[in-house]
Amino acid sequence: MPKLKTHSGAKKRFNVTKGGKVKRAHAYKSHLLNGHGKTTKSKRRLRKGTYADETNESTIKRMIPYK
Repeated sequence: MPKLKTHSGAKKRFNVTKGGKVKRAHAYKSHLLNGHGKTTKSKRRLRKGTYADETNESTIKRMIPYK
């Protein structure tokens, strides 16, 4: 079977854990971070990573076959 190409955007955004789950970062953390944009509480929650939904896991794993 031929080698598969890794999706460049996906390899920068996702990691696969030892148990097979897909780790990802939260969205909405790029701008409007001071003053009128988001509260301190919401910004603090966005810092932590989380796992991708099970419905998207197979698609993401296909994009990063060697990770």
